[in-house]
Amino acid sequence: MKRRTAAILLLASALVSCSPSPTGEATPTSASETSSPAAGSVVGTVVRFSAGSVSLDVTIGEDNPATRDFLSMLPLTLTMEEFAGREKIADLPRPLDYEGSPGSDPQDGDLIYFVPWGNLGFYYNTSGIGFSDQTIHLGRYNATPDELARFEGQEVRVEVNP
Repeated sequence: MKRRTAAILLLASALVSCSPSPTGEATPTSASETSSPAAGSVVGTVVRFSAGSVSLDVTIGEDNPATRDFLSMLPLTLTMEEFAGREKIADLPRPLDYEGSPGSDPQDGDLIYFVPWGNLGFYYNTSGIGFSDQTIHLGRYNATPDELARFEGQEVRVEVNP
């Protein structure tokens, strides 16, 4: 009888440690699961765009799948171009994993990912542009349209600023 009780207690203990938390989320079972780099927030990470002696820092403002995937691609080299008098754009080497990333209502000074085209956009004239599920906010920058123009047609190195 004592053996059966001990076995039941052992089984119950094992089931409790594997069961979901009251919120429905899985409960971590080891320190390595909670301390992985993916578990930390990427908000505040500074990404530097540079071409020759010109550089522009973007501060990551969102922690979402698109932002994490973008950061995982770095370092990389892009070419920026003007688009529609509203933004400078750059094509990425591949589409970002954006599932679960919220759309946004872009503002001047936003770095965004535009889902249909798979490109980055540095907005500087958002007049008349509203919320879209297809426009995912990545971060903020501080530069004038003239300062952004210095990147056009150049190879732009993109990397996390140490």
